[in-house]
Amino acid sequence: MTLPLPGVLRGAVSLLFFTVNTVVWILPLLLAHLLKLLVPARAWRRWWSRLQNGIATVWASVNNWHQTLTNPIRWDVEGLEDLPQDRWYVVVANHQSWADILVLQRIFNRRIPFLKFFLKRELFWVPLLGLAWWSLDYPFLKRSASARKDLETIRDSAAKFKLTPVSVMNFVEGTRFTPEKHSGQASPYRHLLKPKVGGLAYVLDAMRDEIEAILDVTIVYRQGDPDFWDFLCGRIGEVRVRVESVPVTPEMVGDFAGDKAFRRRFLTWLRELWGRKDRRIEALLHS
Repeated sequence: MTLPLPGVLRGAVSLLFFTVNTVVWILPLLLAHLLKLLVPARAWRRWWSRLQNGIATVWASVNNWHQTLTNPIRWDVEGLEDLPQDRWYVVVANHQSWADILVLQRIFNRRIPFLKFFLKRELFWVPLLGLAWWSLDYPFLKRSASARKDLETIRDSAAKFKLTPVSVMNFVEGTRFTPEKHSGQASPYRHLLKPKVGGLAYVLDAMRDEIEAILDVTIVYRQGDPDFWDFLCGRIGEVRVRVESVPVTPEMVGDFAGDKAFRRRFLTWLRELWGRKDRRIEALLHS
């Protein structure tokens, strides 16, 4: 049952609730992180990483409960069956809005290991959330400033992610879709920007012994791309999500920076994946 709140009041209540919920859980999250850093032993850090992921899962669960209570979104989700929670995943998705993060947390929470996002370095300064992301070992990337530095950051994060199963989330377009960006890129896709492949290839290489599958997520908002406030106010209507599990094969893992032949193969594979996603978005918009 959804509470019958006016849109603006629903948005204000949701924003206040998310803020309070974040404050409540960020304190134990930070304390656990500081305790984890005290002892370099792998078993010690694995235990505290699992505790941190558990805290973050509860935080997301409470947010999802609140959304169910206040937000009248219709959910059409397929592809979540038979996803073991004790494995490592890479999750890729199209990116249209900050609401995408809430959608991903909604559909994946308690179904796969907690999501760890690739983030722009500037997002470290987001109040409260920046500290939470830092304590959960999210990779903060400079992207255009230094590809070599970003590679080092991804490798450092991958070493931490090996302690306990996680789901590494990568918006491979690198930024949110807008008509202006789409036109400026001369993107060959109708509904997508060109994929930026380096981060995805690097994490697959760095975690080649852990990651067995890529979860390809397609998110479609039937009433147009919303902003974060639209989501909080319940103005979205229907969200359609399709999840496809793609096995990671040896051909998909290699030295992206140094092996030109592998780089060509990987680019070809990702462009084909993106082409299928573009056609899937078109079908979901008009079915």
